[in-house]
Amino acid sequence: MQYRNYSMRTVKTYTELLVKLERDFQPASLAEVTTEQFKDYLFRRVNNDKISSSMVNQYISVWKILQTDVLKRNIESIKIKRPRREKKLPVVLSQQEVEALIKATRNIKHRALLMLTYSAGLRRQELQFMKPSAIDSEQMRVHVVQGKGKKDRFTLLSPKVLEYLRMYFKIERPKVYLFETQIKKGSPLSEQTLNSIIKNSVRKAGIKKRVSFHTLRHCFATHLLEQGVSLRLIQDFLGHVSIHTTAVYLHLANIKTSGIVSPLDGMDV
Repeated sequence: MQYRNYSMRTVKTYTELLVKLERDFQPASLAEVTTEQFKDYLFRRVNNDKISSSMVNQYISVWKILQTDVLKRNIESIKIKRPRREKKLPVVLSQQEVEALIKATRNIKHRALLMLTYSAGLRRQELQFMKPSAIDSEQMRVHVVQGKGKKDRFTLLSPKVLEYLRMYFKIERPKVYLFETQIKKGSPLSEQTLNSIIKNSVRKAGIKKRVSFHTLRHCFATHLLEQGVSLRLIQDFLGHVSIHTTAVYLHLANIKTSGIVSPLDGMDV
């Protein structure tokens, strides 16, 4: 997996799934387990443990890596149909709710990272390991280095965020990462810390919706779409490979149609 340039997060997840499979199939070796037995295992996990379709997909992916790359078996002999993905719309806050969330955040570091995340449409891990050099004040853009899928991209840098980041930087003076722990300078904030920050801010703002750190990214895309920004540009800002992934925000955006004129009305017919 490292040779294939998988992210360390994916390597860790897949390795843990393999360990789980190995334990559940004991005393048999995984090399002895047939594809039919593996399918039966997944069926039991779905029915008894209620594992999600995304978890099933992860199991199938790691099973195929084991069979083809480690055990050198023909992929035709291990064909497994993947489950249909659940099509759930993400939770999105209104611009007023995002404003309330930011205003409720008094800690300067916490407010700065929430503002940056929302204004640039960042993923949690992208913010977590972002370095000060990613803030390009000359071009007014944020350079996301090796985001999901090992891809670099540029996204928006808000003038308000830049001003706030400069104030934050003078106070905190981070050494390596833009946002670091207080206890150990040079170490990034943990996922748990970032999750706690958003949860606390949501609670203080009195927002009752089920909000996660990723919600800010959904808000960024939806609010841009409501402002008339093209879906294709939003796709680039978010770093989506497929426009179909970005198209989900069409179902979330509150786009007013009152000012839209039919192309027929401009014709002399």
